[in-house]
Amino acid sequence: QVQLVESGGGLVRPGGSLTLSCVASGLTFDSFVMGWFRQPPGQEREFVAGINWSGAYTYYADSAKGRFTAARDNAKNTAYLRLSRLKPEDTAVYYCAADRAAYGEVSPKDYDYWGQGTQVTVSS
Repeated sequence: QVQLVESGGGLVRPGGSLTLSCVASGLTFDSFVMGWFRQPPGQEREFVAGINWSGAYTYYADSAKGRFTAARDNAKNTAYLRLSRLKPEDTAVYYCAADRAAYGEVSPKDYDYWGQGTQVTVSS
């Protein structure tokens, strides 16, 4: 079956950085657009970043532009999200998701598979 497993979350001080990883199995990884979402405490899940099948194109939520970077290594079936210049408001559970259909989608309902999430806490 399809599995997406995130890792790399943790506690970081404001201004710090983290790199999240998402290892996929059970699917043809390079046939899927990969997305990253987050869910802050008490809030709805929101789009953060996406990357196309080859990794050549990325797109970001306004809150992520200039601070977060999406990447992927299709040979390793792994997607990455580099978080930089982190702020307390970036505190959330971060999820990776796979979309078989189209590039550029930002709604959670458009994604087919989800990981279990990894907690990122930004606090001094």
